[in-house]
Amino acid sequence: MNSKKINKEILNIENLSIEANKKNIISNINIKINSQEIVGLVGESGCGKSVTALSILKLTDENAMQISSGKIIFLKNNLLLKDEKDLTKIRGKEISMIFQEPMTSLNPVFTIGDQINEVILIHENLSKSSATNKTIELLDKVGIPNPNVSFKKYPHQLSGGQRQRVMIAMALACGPRLLIADEPTTALDVIVQSQILKIIKRLKEEFQMSVLLITHDLGLVQDFCDRVYVMYDGRILENADCNELFQKPTHQYTKDLLKTRPAANPPGKPLPVIKRDYPL
Repeated sequence: MNSKKINKEILNIENLSIEANKKNIISNINIKINSQEIVGLVGESGCGKSVTALSILKLTDENAMQISSGKIIFLKNNLLLKDEKDLTKIRGKEISMIFQEPMTSLNPVFTIGDQINEVILIHENLSKSSATNKTIELLDKVGIPNPNVSFKKYPHQLSGGQRQRVMIAMALACGPRLLIADEPTTALDVIVQSQILKIIKRLKEEFQMSVLLITHDLGLVQDFCDRVYVMYDGRILENADCNELFQKPTHQYTKDLLKTRPAANPPGKPLPVIKRDYPL
């Protein structure tokens, strides 16, 4: 975790509300991310973390939910005012996303090399051979063994951890300013989880980018984030520097959430249960 204060603002979500069936599922949330920060968005499943992430690039299903108010300011531009053509230029180049299950994001009928190449060729003026060289270099950076050989493999030929590494390579192919990692380690074992997060942190320094880490895992937040936002029922209840939040949480929900960590409980003892009603 980096305690250094960085003030240049990359992303500012202002008073964002999202409706589904005329009911708010996200209510007036505010999130700021500064240059080269890793910011955590933490909360239980179903609280609205992923919807918030998808809304940044207007990837929510417009038939199911609508952004009713607010702004999403990225490098001084309101993304909510951008049309699809402009957003296509931003997605994958300026802002990239990593999803929790790479098999739903990778196309099973194309090699991983071709899929990463496609991202590079869409956004950068490179020949196919130059894109291939860049892809192989990226595969090497994220720890894919024998990248020249793995370039020609299909997603089903890789392990879960390797597929997630491919997603990281794809997300970083065009050097984005912001990486959104939505539960990037949920389906992985503890050792691979740590490896994936260390890769993201190392490449965050190398690419000088910011990261929004969306997770329900407080241990990951404590180990990797500079600041953290706590979400409950579509609302932000608390935000603070990571050390401050873990040492002196102010909202009762945050206090109860911290008590559910395995590290905070004796081995073999049932974890505390989160109650359902908290003041908003």
